[in-house]
Amino acid sequence: MKVLRNWFDKQKPHLEKGGKFHMFKSGFGAIETFLFVPNHTTKQGTHIRDYVDLKRTMSIVIVALIPALLFGMYNVGYQHFIATGQQLSFWPVFGFGFLKVLPIIIVSYVVGLGIEIASAQMRGHEVNEGYLVTGILIPMVLPVTTPLWMVAIAVAFSVVFAKEVFGGTGMNIWNPALVARAFLFFAYPSQMSGDSVWISLGDKAMIDGFSGATPLSQAAAAAAKPIAEVAANHGISYSIMDMFLGFIPGSIGETSKLAILIGAAILLITRIGSWKIMLSTVLGGLFMGTILNIFAVNSYMAVPVWQHLIMGGFLFGAVFMVTDPVSGAQTSRGKWIYGFLIGVFGIMIRVVNPAYPEGIMLAILIMNMFAPLIDYYVVQGNIRRRLKRAIVKA
Repeated sequence: MKVLRNWFDKQKPHLEKGGKFHMFKSGFGAIETFLFVPNHTTKQGTHIRDYVDLKRTMSIVIVALIPALLFGMYNVGYQHFIATGQQLSFWPVFGFGFLKVLPIIIVSYVVGLGIEIASAQMRGHEVNEGYLVTGILIPMVLPVTTPLWMVAIAVAFSVVFAKEVFGGTGMNIWNPALVARAFLFFAYPSQMSGDSVWISLGDKAMIDGFSGATPLSQAAAAAAKPIAEVAANHGISYSIMDMFLGFIPGSIGETSKLAILIGAAILLITRIGSWKIMLSTVLGGLFMGTILNIFAVNSYMAVPVWQHLIMGGFLFGAVFMVTDPVSGAQTSRGKWIYGFLIGVFGIMIRVVNPAYPEGIMLAILIMNMFAPLIDYYVVQGNIRRRLKRAIVKA
């Protein structure tokens, strides 16, 4: 690594203004920052100096995502061989999923980083590390059957219109990964919903009796029937353990709640993720689920409150999406309000609208827009209380 470090240092004079490689300065800086800790520090002015910089923060988030990603790769292969009636050992199953998921990740990073580097070069800025997490989040919230050209279009739309137009990392209003998912959902709905998008069959045929339906779609389909006419478990054919461990159809990184909880533990132990937002999101979901249980008129509304946490992408959103420090609330009280409302809206959209069985994505994007307003009123409330105390003392 020392040889590589010396080579980078020798190239730096050629990247300064007037140098023959100046047009590649932003891209060079992005690669250097990815490989090494930056060897420059602030020299003057007032700055916050901390060993936990943006690069380390993003790296920890990626480590937290790895358990869900690895299981997602295995589950892609598992669902394929179950659907086609084959039984294989662990490594062939994982290898199949790995080869299906890896191209999606590569397209996400190549397109996203390419746009970010080009944008930074045009502005004369450095490339921030924010896309390191976004680049892996986007594939994890997509069906494995999403065509690569769609992934490229969604990534380009997300980076340009949800991030760069606002000024880049730290300035965006919406979570870029969810913007990519929402873009595909509304632009290409047939590729993002239905029972056929969650399982990569390749050139194999699906065996009789296997539908590929997710627990959410099964529950939504049963919602049209009275509670008394629906079979046990509210029309859901998967066991509680399968839904918790993740052996169900779904988006690549959202199926295993155990792997997601491992990631949550990493974020909480390292204090990268906000426990207030995670907890309040879960509490909001439980609150809304309880209200629906009380007034249940169909089987979907009667789904046990806790079961909503292990269905769909609710838990993945609560751990990795809601805790985005840029698009979420910043004040302590605001985090409680922000997370709680996301949980409420997420379950409400999921259950009340049978045509859209998953609601956490829309709930987060909606509350992203209201996060600054929540913080504003929290700050104003604090100011008013302090003024009252000052007047009373006077």
